[in-house]
Amino acid sequence: MVEITALALFSGGLDSILACRVIQDQNIRVQAVQFITPFFHDDLLQQEGEYRSFIKKKYNIDVLIRDITLPYLEMLKNPPHGYGKYFNPCIDCKILMVSEIKKMMADFNASFIISGEVIGQRPMSQRKDTMRVIERDSDTDQILLRPLCARSQKPTQVELDGIVDRDQLPDFSGRGRSGQIRLAEELGIRDYPNPAGGCVLADPVLSKRLQKIFKTDRDISPEDIRFLLVGRQFLLPHGGWLALGRKQQENSKITALRQSGDYLLNMENRPGPTGLLRYGHHPEDQKLAAELVVRYGKKTGNGPAAAVVCVESADNCFEIKTGPCQDEIGQWLC
Repeated sequence: MVEITALALFSGGLDSILACRVIQDQNIRVQAVQFITPFFHDDLLQQEGEYRSFIKKKYNIDVLIRDITLPYLEMLKNPPHGYGKYFNPCIDCKILMVSEIKKMMADFNASFIISGEVIGQRPMSQRKDTMRVIERDSDTDQILLRPLCARSQKPTQVELDGIVDRDQLPDFSGRGRSGQIRLAEELGIRDYPNPAGGCVLADPVLSKRLQKIFKTDRDISPEDIRFLLVGRQFLLPHGGWLALGRKQQENSKITALRQSGDYLLNMENRPGPTGLLRYGHHPEDQKLAAELVVRYGKKTGNGPAAAVVCVESADNCFEIKTGPCQDEIGQWLC
């Protein structure tokens, strides 16, 4: 008997776990694929082996990690279906991921694609009309099955062919999770993740940063996006781009993001933020970056006094003695 394989869009959340398991329970092999970008699951790049072992042991699901940052950034510049309230291209995000996983079908001899979407659960990408748009624009009509709400959708080809028993699938809808929780208990799935707090691209602060950066003439790289998502951010008058850590964890992360051509800034004799200056070769931007490091450093007496800031590049190290920035910085805040 020929083994039937499905490729699954996997997020690591309860819905995607359940979608994989209910299809597996119909004697179909499921290969889960978790896409990553700097906006979601980026940390998995450094721990893919451990993560795959964890998911297999805990949920009996085989998962692969695939980085789609480059096509994602290209899509984000001008998503055909637009943005949500902020900088979130929810419909085009889903179209891209479905399109990318479709390209993998031949490699796994897969017959169809599954996802954990539930109709009515999300306002943009999980309405009945937008679900049809996603199928149409990803060219996956008849091969994209949403097992958790399939009974309220038109049958896919694998259902019509009897490969998947439609009547054995759940019939969830709306934002409530009581049905999913009951099904998880029936399947012996415990300690699953709580619902995520939302997409980074829908964050009101981070989305403003992204909009401002995407409006510049810069060629935005994946490394720039990782840089953008950390700490306080400033666009300086001569093209420099500064990130300041707000706590020790961010200071460490900012240091780890340093690339060739960047400048690392720290006060020598006072606790304060680590600064990372990118595209900051102009002396006035370097001085202003040092002033901002002092401004957000630990206060002494009645305020932040002058300090020595060490500025370190890949091939040079120099000091700037300065007081805190006194000017209005709102125009530079990103």
